[in-house]
Amino acid sequence: MAGQPPAMDTEQLHVALQHSFSPDASIRSPAEATIKNLKHVKGAVTMLLQVAAEKQVQYEVRQAAAIQLKNICRECWVERVSFTLGLGVDGGTGSGSGSGGASRIRPTLLDEEDKAGIRTNLVEALLSEPEKSVRDLMAETVHSIAIHDFPDNWPNLLPTLLHQIAQSADPAQALRVHNALLALRKICKRYEYKSREQRGPLNDIVVQSFPLLLPLAQRLSDPNVH
Repeated sequence: MAGQPPAMDTEQLHVALQHSFSPDASIRSPAEATIKNLKHVKGAVTMLLQVAAEKQVQYEVRQAAAIQLKNICRECWVERVSFTLGLGVDGGTGSGSGSGGASRIRPTLLDEEDKAGIRTNLVEALLSEPEKSVRDLMAETVHSIAIHDFPDNWPNLLPTLLHQIAQSADPAQALRVHNALLALRKICKRYEYKSREQRGPLNDIVVQSFPLLLPLAQRLSDPNVH
């Protein structure tokens, strides 16, 4: 189909991310163009997550993949409402299509298959991530998705995190517990400035998480526990 972006596999994406760091503009510029176009490529977010989560990949490439994943999910998860009416795409007053003479470009949105794949795999990638920068980027991606999808379209998110936090007494689970707490904080963040009437899900989070968080806090404050 005309205008369809070329297919890409994970190895090609990995190479493009690597080349985006090249000092040679003839190598870097095509790579940057490829990366800019990723939001139009079906499956790109899944491949970005695979690269970001792969511990054998160069750190800078993993970080770049995590940045692109965060940006695409933030931009393309749901359609954003524009309050600029009566303007054409070139900024002029519109005589184009749409009500009121407003011209409108349909935004690029992720399809449901890609979104489901990210919801399924992002949390596990975050829980096992030791690098702070990559971990923080993944946590921000969780936050941007949770704004739209939690709890209705992401019902297993909270149970997954609480199950991990429940393992806090096991020292071998320390990284995963830490990262689960980080993700839990990101979910709660979306309710910070909501009215009491809009905080229903937050109340549920508190009720379910507090019995796990209290003993964890008690252990952390015990000087005899290392």
